[in-house]
Amino acid sequence: MEHEAKGVLEVYGIPVNSTLLARNKQEALEFARKIGYPVNLKICSPDILHKSDARAVKVGLSSDSEVERAFEEVMVNAKAYRPNARILGVTVSQYVPQGTEVIIGGMKDPTFGPVVMFGLGGIWVEVLKDVSFRLAPLERVDAEEMIEEIKGSSVLKGLRGKPKSDLNALIEMLLRAGKLLSDFPEEIEEMDINPIFVFEEGKGAKAVDARIILSG
Repeated sequence: MEHEAKGVLEVYGIPVNSTLLARNKQEALEFARKIGYPVNLKICSPDILHKSDARAVKVGLSSDSEVERAFEEVMVNAKAYRPNARILGVTVSQYVPQGTEVIIGGMKDPTFGPVVMFGLGGIWVEVLKDVSFRLAPLERVDAEEMIEEIKGSSVLKGLRGKPKSDLNALIEMLLRAGKLLSDFPEEIEEMDINPIFVFEEGKGAKAVDARIILSG
């Protein structure tokens, strides 16, 4: 589950947006106030992988009334999308202004062991398959090369007058993801940190969604 995966990432020093699991509307309100508006709501179900397809995601909610209404809508939409789905609740998470979208992934290769994957998010990875790979754990030079290798690396360096992204924060995130994968080479079958928003130079990066699949 997303909130559990983010808890693991936090242990490894990977910045994430605050995320709490609300089992009812009252908890959703309490958590929204605790995290601070604006917040996002998302269904938490092992049977609904693509929450947006189920119309079970609400972003940028800025008041108690919006959270109450969104909680009800998310629950209704999820049940309509998959009536037999196991629903654990609704995650309440900190709203993060969008930066440059990237993805860090991991998988267990049967021959070589844990592998780290990196690419730009959105169309770059989905359509163009513009990604790079390295064996975990990573050295700093590995992380730098992974960023350089993708065709879309110019987007991170400040394309057409846009500010340069915080590459040091991204490199650090890659190193920490590699450490996590290498610490649990047998246990972690797959890891997907997507999206990660990389902000302007000096302003860091933050994981907004994450999934870790364990072996067996």
